[in-house]
Amino acid sequence: MSAKQIIRKRFLQSALAISCLFRPAISEAKDREEPKPNVIYINADDLGWADLSCQGSAFYKTPHIDRLTSQGMFFTNAYAPAANCAPSRACCLTGQFTPRHGIYTVGGSDRGKAKDRKLIPTKNQTVLDDKQITIAEVLKDAGYVTCHIGKWHLGDDPRTQGFDFNIAGCHWGTPAGGGYHSPYNYPNCEQKQKGEYLTDRLGSEAVKFIENNKNKPFFLHFATYAVHVPLQGKAELIDKYKKETPSEAHKNPEYAAMIHSLDENVGRIMAKLDDLDLARNTLVIFSSDNGGVWKISKQWPLRAGKGSFFEGGIREPMVMRWPAKIKPGGKCHVPISGIDFFPTILEATGTGNPEGKILDGVSLMPLLTQTGSIPERPIFWHFPIYLQGGNPETRDRKFRTRPGSVVRYGDWKLHEYFEGGELELYNLKHDIGEKNNLANTNPEKTKELHDMLKAWRKETGAPVPSELNPEYKP
Repeated sequence: MSAKQIIRKRFLQSALAISCLFRPAISEAKDREEPKPNVIYINADDLGWADLSCQGSAFYKTPHIDRLTSQGMFFTNAYAPAANCAPSRACCLTGQFTPRHGIYTVGGSDRGKAKDRKLIPTKNQTVLDDKQITIAEVLKDAGYVTCHIGKWHLGDDPRTQGFDFNIAGCHWGTPAGGGYHSPYNYPNCEQKQKGEYLTDRLGSEAVKFIENNKNKPFFLHFATYAVHVPLQGKAELIDKYKKETPSEAHKNPEYAAMIHSLDENVGRIMAKLDDLDLARNTLVIFSSDNGGVWKISKQWPLRAGKGSFFEGGIREPMVMRWPAKIKPGGKCHVPISGIDFFPTILEATGTGNPEGKILDGVSLMPLLTQTGSIPERPIFWHFPIYLQGGNPETRDRKFRTRPGSVVRYGDWKLHEYFEGGELELYNLKHDIGEKNNLANTNPEKTKELHDMLKAWRKETGAPVPSELNPEYKP
């Protein structure tokens, strides 16, 4: 029996004892004879913080996501746990920071030209280890029907990680099965005829899954490929946005068309919940895996974009809706992260955490129900590798990020870079664009956050590269 199977067996054997952690929520549900809530986690790909009309964009049109935001609680200081696809997804699904699962980026860690890399980066993992327990596995053991639709990017098949059904998910990080326009061929999602748009097809599959499982508690991970490159929108929508008035930050009609299709299919899923009278007892989480691509869509006033640990690369639009528990129209300014999804779903569903499973996040239920608060705590990011493709808003033009760690605590955010030991301190309350480095003028706060960062790295065993690269040419 594998270690993972042993943990799951112990979890099932001790579920009753563990469930006492959530006894008030369970007792209340039983008293009112309410069924377990359904859970839908919508994870958009590369959708930036500023890429919604409710976030101030006059070019992009997102009425359905805007409506969803008005119906639940919107988090103004929400973060992805990483600045690019695979590590962010691994963190959200396991509830753990990157050092615990070793997925730091997409592909190899030595990206960019060797002559520009001062250090030998930490080796990267590209597949989520089967020993890792995901939220899908825990919910499946608790009686939920589980389904993954769309981008997986953590291995060959999400069914090895707790999903009963997989549609279009494999190791691909982009629409490699033929793009967004058919003919295409994705796992369990094939269309040989021309004329079908992938985002619409995935939306149809989500609606079908909800319909087929309306009488059971279900967990749907709707991880659409949109709006990841290649830029391929529907022709009629591209024409529509060519007629719209662009801004300096948002002006690409093809990207706008892709956002439009994403929004329409979020609307279709919400409409199906309404049609089946499931909306009241369904927890919907909407977010993105990282920031927008800087060359395509600026996230101003945030700095930089995908791949960077400045705010434009990690701050996300995030909303949670659950009409049975969450009042509509709320806004929460407490900093939160995608690592909080796992413990939040556990408490919302009255499900115990498996014995031995470490969770780095906290349940957001006190904030969502406005019945309490969560402890002020630091949020961490760790990136001991290189990611090429810098732009005018990153630290240099060669890399979006060089090896380093980041921590946010309260209004303060500290960046540490391992190549030269540089520290950058920003007060996000007064400088959301991270333009004024206060590390030298506020040494006390710099030391406080740096000590916090070093202690966290020691606790999690986060690797810090130090070996010099012999091919480096300064």
